[in-house]
Amino acid sequence: MAAITAPPHPPPATSTSYRLRRAPLIRLASSRFHPRRPSSSSASWSLSSSSGTGSGGGGEILHVSPPPPPAAPPGTPVYVTLPADAVGPGGRVARRRAMAASLAALASAGVAGVAVELWWGVVERQGPGMYDWSGYLDLAAMARRCGLRVRAILAFHQCGAGPHDPLWIPLPQWVLEEMDNFPDLSYTDRYRQRNKEYISLGCDILPVLKGRSPMQAYSDFMRSFRNTFEDYLGAIEVQVGMGPGGELRYPSCPTEKLNQPGSPSELGEFQCYDKFMQASLSACAQILGMQEWGNGGPTVTGGSNQNIEETSFFRDGGCWDTPYGRFFLEWYSGMLLLHGERLCMIADAVFSGTGVTISGKVAGIHWHYYTSSHPSELTAGYYNTLLRDGYLPIAQMFARYKAALCCSCFDLRDAERTDSESSPEGTLRQLVGAAKMCNLPLNGENSVARLDDTSLNQVVRSSRLYSGRTSGTSFSFNYVRMNKSLFEFHNWSRFTKFVRQMSDARTFLARLDFRRGQRYLSSMSVVWVVSRACAYT
Repeated sequence: MAAITAPPHPPPATSTSYRLRRAPLIRLASSRFHPRRPSSSSASWSLSSSSGTGSGGGGEILHVSPPPPPAAPPGTPVYVTLPADAVGPGGRVARRRAMAASLAALASAGVAGVAVELWWGVVERQGPGMYDWSGYLDLAAMARRCGLRVRAILAFHQCGAGPHDPLWIPLPQWVLEEMDNFPDLSYTDRYRQRNKEYISLGCDILPVLKGRSPMQAYSDFMRSFRNTFEDYLGAIEVQVGMGPGGELRYPSCPTEKLNQPGSPSELGEFQCYDKFMQASLSACAQILGMQEWGNGGPTVTGGSNQNIEETSFFRDGGCWDTPYGRFFLEWYSGMLLLHGERLCMIADAVFSGTGVTISGKVAGIHWHYYTSSHPSELTAGYYNTLLRDGYLPIAQMFARYKAALCCSCFDLRDAERTDSESSPEGTLRQLVGAAKMCNLPLNGENSVARLDDTSLNQVVRSSRLYSGRTSGTSFSFNYVRMNKSLFEFHNWSRFTKFVRQMSDARTFLARLDFRRGQRYLSSMSVVWVVSRACAYT
């Protein structure tokens, strides 16, 4: 059964001309996105060192009269992601009384809304087309009573690392049975290791799920959601899950490793060895008359934790920058882009005319960002190198469907990295730059659940990257996620202060200052709020 895919646009007719063609320089002004590696003195930038919103550059002024002063950007609404098991595997709100108290506390702090994953494995657990939304309806009603908006994350991926994980929520059992019966529905690497976090995009439009294709299953899920939550659509946003961890990417590295602060920088593995991906790769190679290019992914990438310069593919001057490397990476990233476009197209059709805004998330893969080949991004499906902007095509695709872009890394600093080749700040600058160029609304997120002054200052600093945006676009920040520590006295004090400052437009025109010993306004007793924390033990 061959995969039906739209191959990348073929190069000129002869393979000889293709061999001579260099990768297109999609990046406009690459120096803005790939600055020289900062020195140790510049890495420790302080929030107090810059209070203006203008950008540097030192270029010649081309106009005689000064430009009008920039309008103050609107304040940034803050959302809080609820616990992953806010609705348990049985479809009911977990810890209901504590949840109601927590939502009231968030509303009192000035939070605009909550984000919640609507797990495929919970909603459609009983069988194909059998949807149980009762727990999520209950949660939406609780949020509405508190005046909170809801950002619904349609989660078509698994939660947790396995049955031993206390937050384990797998794909629906009937989907897992199909994956067990037909292992090629799972992403597969060159070692034949299968990954069941998310169905392989190679079979997107094939009827492999009891007569339905994955895209049909996702579409039916969205339509059922729209019809069920009709009364709430005015206060709901929809983030469409597009891959492992809900992100538009391949599972080149297990999600739990990406979420662990200080985890070793991995190169990742190309996920193109299931039969559907192999069929697509082979077909594209045959179109070019280069059948040998369709026999599989690169075999000289080294081990996942190997030094880049010891690999033939990723090292400087390696195979990634050869005709074969460019062919493979264009196909690999093109398949991911096509997957995202299919989902955006479905979401746009389902929610058209409802007033619901849609969004998709791009992963903040910052490992090895200061290398030429960016291997960790390549294996994740982002064809982003020193010579090519891999995020602009994604932003352009989102723009075609008026979808917002969600990305993390807003709390991470290069100064805290464990690997000198990593750059969360550089990755974020490039993602935000792509969003601004395409006039996309942006939803920022933190990568690590921290509430110390350093982390919160970094969020505000990172949010300023989106200042000066075009009128009509919006920016919001999503704190991930609500847990016991959020309601501890000192953390709650910092958090409420942070929410008010993010919501105040003046924050983005003046420097942030967390003063020690300052009293923080709250409409309810801090002691009462702290007592709610016991619900998350």
